[in-house]
This record gives sequence, structure tokens and C-alpha cells, in this order.
Amino acid sequence: MRTRRTRGALLRPVAIVTTTALLALVAGCASDDSSDDGTVKLTIGTFNEFGYEELIKEWNADNPDIQVTQKKVGTWDDAKENLFTKLASNSGLSDIEAIEGDAMPAILTESDAFVDLSDPELDGRWLEWKAEAATNSDGQMIGYPTDAGPEGMCYRADLLKKAGLPTDRAAVAKRWNTWEDYFADGKKFVAAVDGTAWYDSSQGTSQAMLNQVENPFETDDNTIDVENPELRQVWEAVTGNVDLSTRLSQWGDDWVASFQNDGFATMACPGWMLGVIEGNAEGVKGWDFADVFPGGGGNWGGSFLTVPAQSDHPEEAKEFAAWITAPEQQARAFEAIGAFPSQVDALDAPEVLQASNTFFNDAPIGEILSNRAEAVTVQPYKGPKYSDILQAFQAAVTRVDDGSSTPEQSWKTFVADVERLG
Repeated sequence: MRTRRTRGALLRPVAIVTTTALLALVAGCASDDSSDDGTVKLTIGTFNEFGYEELIKEWNADNPDIQVTQKKVGTWDDAKENLFTKLASNSGLSDIEAIEGDAMPAILTESDAFVDLSDPELDGRWLEWKAEAATNSDGQMIGYPTDAGPEGMCYRADLLKKAGLPTDRAAVAKRWNTWEDYFADGKKFVAAVDGTAWYDSSQGTSQAMLNQVENPFETDDNTIDVENPELRQVWEAVTGNVDLSTRLSQWGDDWVASFQNDGFATMACPGWMLGVIEGNAEGVKGWDFADVFPGGGGNWGGSFLTVPAQSDHPEEAKEFAAWITAPEQQARAFEAIGAFPSQVDALDAPEVLQASNTFFNDAPIGEILSNRAEAVTVQPYKGPKYSDILQAFQAAVTRVDDGSSTPEQSWKTFVADVERLG
């Protein structure tokens, strides 16, 4: 079985690692990566799938004086650990480093460790909110946005049929306009289909719901506030419907295996998740993709390419990062792995709008994701502690899932964990 894991924001339910604490930078330089003939050798560090393989081959063929090698790890967790460790030692990072979107606020607080990528010629290339997310208070652009994550709903039509639920994607789209509607169908499903959960994980569902909250963990002035009613509603909805979940940790081995053994029937689906499902569920029939998302729109994920200041070739790295995040290249990355572009011009590209996916019953994924992008009305505020607090929140969800703690006990532990973040 082919296994793909994602650049999604979820972090392992382990002891909290404070990113801010790891960003204690010192001065210094990385080793030079130039060959004797003057060829500049660049590396780009990514995680999961960015769809860059063919694009890098094309760049290398057209630019013999600047050759690029991709260093890819399986998950953002792995990339994050590597990133912050090598930032702290100021040595060993790639010339271009991919950053998961939820970590960008923390990166902006340490902008001196990265090259300012601002370029007047690139103004207006990206969706405004994506560009703002990568720009610090001094107006420096620290990362070039790669993709966005508008969400639809993926589902197994064959399993819904067993429960007597509609299977046509248009009919499904009419049923799940609210989370209450979605959970209600879930209760019907688990009552009718023994041994199969309604959704893939409580972590994934809570992540989808958090993406619809304006200030899930921090107020606009970066004050931590985890006692707000909206966050509490997400918590109660997810922990109150735990019987609809596989109770598996998202991205874990058992979660990956559940794609092959009818482990669940539905899941929240940003564009990049389509590739994850197709990889993990290879050979499984019945998947489809509906133009709907409970509660309106939602955006999950979207990464950035940065150039660490420790690079010996910052100008060449900036040039390559600008090229591979151009609309033409991002449209091709969408074709490759379904990462929905964040570049304005790419949103109208035929390769995007007319794209369909055979694995998902020939669903018009380009049209659906474009519609889902238009439905996004809320971009959660993410301060410097967002990634660390999210890690604590997902750990709290996991404790309820695995039965090691009651919802109230786990919530108290979560609040205590957040207080320790300072």
C-alpha cells in the first residue's frame, strides 16, 4: 500500500515543544554549496507532497548554473523539528524551507533568521490574505505562499448506500450544510453499519471546525484566550460525538490502515487531502467529493516557501522560490497532487477550473474547490503561539478519544498546558 501523509497542521499528541523557545538564534553561516565549475547547488526542504518533482526537473534542465535538489520528509512534524533545531544552531537548513501555514506567525516573530522576499514585481500575485499571512509588521515578506486549503467533503458512496443515505454528490451536498446535519447523518450511519465510523478522526473534524472560528486561541492582540465560547463549542461538539469517530490519531499507522479496511465513511477534505486519500486508499472503490462543507466555508492549510538567512545563495534561492510559486507552476502542482493554488491568476487557469479526478468518481475537483474557496468567509487569527496551542488542543482531543481521560479532565489538562506556554 502506498502511504502518503500530509502537510496538514496537526501535531503529534506528545509533550508540547514551544517553537518560540527553540528560536534562540545565533550568528553564523552555512557551508558553501557551489561546485568547482561555478554551478550553484540549492536544496529545498519540503514535507509530504508539494507536487514539485517534475517542476524541479524542468528548472534544472533550463538552468544548468543553478541546480536544485529536493529534501522531502513525511510530515510537517518531522520538518518542524528539523527546522527549529537547525535554526537554533544556525546551520544545516536547506536554501529554501517549506513552512506549514499554522507555524508562519511564529516564524514572523523571528524574521531576522530569514531573507526578506519582498519584490514589487510580485505584488498582487497571491490572494491578499495569503500574502498578509507571510508579511511581518515591517512590511517584509518572509514566505512565498504555495497553496490554499478550501475544504469540501470526501465520502464513500458505497458505504453511505449501506446505511440508506443518499450517495449522489449533488444530493449529499444538500444534506451537510450544518455540523448538526452532518452529525445527525453520522448517527444514522453508525447505527446502520456495524464496524465503520462516520469520520476519520476527531482531530481532523475538530481542525475543520477550528478553521471556522475567528479567534480560536488568541485575540487580535495575541492575548491567549482558550475560554472563549466558540472554542468551547468546538470542543463539546467533537468530544460529544466521539462515537462517530474512528478514535484514531490522524496520520498514525492505524489511521492510514483504516483507508483500506472500510474504517470510516467521510472526512473533511481540503484539496491536498485528495492526494492523501488516493494514496492511502489505493485500490478502494467508492470515493466521491461533494461541493459542501458544514457550517459554510473552511480553509485548512496552505504552506509557504522561505529562504533562511543561513543560506549561502539567498539570491538564487529567492529566484527559484519565486519561479516555483508562480501561477503557471502552481497550476501544474495542482494537476500533480491537488494542492489548490493561492495565486490569483492560477485560480482561473483551465488546468485548475476544468480538472476532474477519476478516483473520486470523476468529480469536477477544480470547480468544486473554486466554489469552496469562494465560500470561505473566516480566516482564523493565528498568533505566535497558535501552533503550540493547537498541539495541546489535539492532545486533549486524543485523550478523550483513547479513553484515558474524560472530556472535563482533559479540558483542564489542556488549559494547564496552555498556561505553561506562557
